[in-house]
Amino acid sequence: MNIKQFIFNTFMVNCYLLENGTGEAILIDPACYEDKEKAELTGFVESNHLKVIRNINTHCHIDHILGNEFIDDTYGVRPEYHHDSKPFFVTSREIGLSFGYHLKRIPEPQGFLNDGDLIPFGDSTLKVLFTPGHAAGSICLYDEKNGIVFTGDVLFKDTIGRTDLPSGNFDHLMTSIRTKLFNLPDETVVLPGHGPHTTIGYEKMNNPFIR
Repeated sequence: MNIKQFIFNTFMVNCYLLENGTGEAILIDPACYEDKEKAELTGFVESNHLKVIRNINTHCHIDHILGNEFIDDTYGVRPEYHHDSKPFFVTSREIGLSFGYHLKRIPEPQGFLNDGDLIPFGDSTLKVLFTPGHAAGSICLYDEKNGIVFTGDVLFKDTIGRTDLPSGNFDHLMTSIRTKLFNLPDETVVLPGHGPHTTIGYEKMNNPFIR
C-alpha cells in the first residue's frame, strides 16, 4: 500500500490518500477547502490514474470535513464515519462560518463505521478502532500488515487530542489510548491528523500526557 500525505486548510489537517496498486484509492480526512488544495488532490488522483472508492472521516470536527462536499461532487463518494459523529453536522455550517469557511452542502453518509469493522483494501485491511475522548465518534484505522495506525486527533507526537471542545472527555481519551492504541506493537507507525508521524513505542516512553 502506498500512502500520499497532503496538508490542507488553515488548521493544517493531514489528509491521507491510500493506493493499493490496483488503481483504487481511499481518502482519510480529505479536508481540502481552497481551490488550490482541491486541484492538488485531483491532480494527484488524475496523474496516477486512480479511482477514489471511499472517503473516511476519523471524526467530524469542522477542519476534517471541509472536503466532503467536494469529494462527493467530484468522485461520487460520500463520507463514512462513526454514528456518534452525526450531531456535529447540525451546527457545521455555523461553526464553519465562525472560522471563515462556507459549507454549501453536507453530504449524507455513505454508511457508518463501527468498532471492529474491517475495510479490505488490496492485500491489506484497515481495522476500525473506536476511540472517543477528543470528539464523539472518533475512530482510528489500524493496518496490521503494514504496521500503521491512522489516529486522527486522538494521539499525536508528544501530545494528545484536546478535550475542551464539545463531547471531549479526558478520561475517555485516556482509556481509548491505553486500551486501543497502546496495545498495538511498539513499532507501529502513528500517522496523526496533524503534525509529524511517530510510533506507539515512542509515545509510550515519551508522551508526557500518558505516563
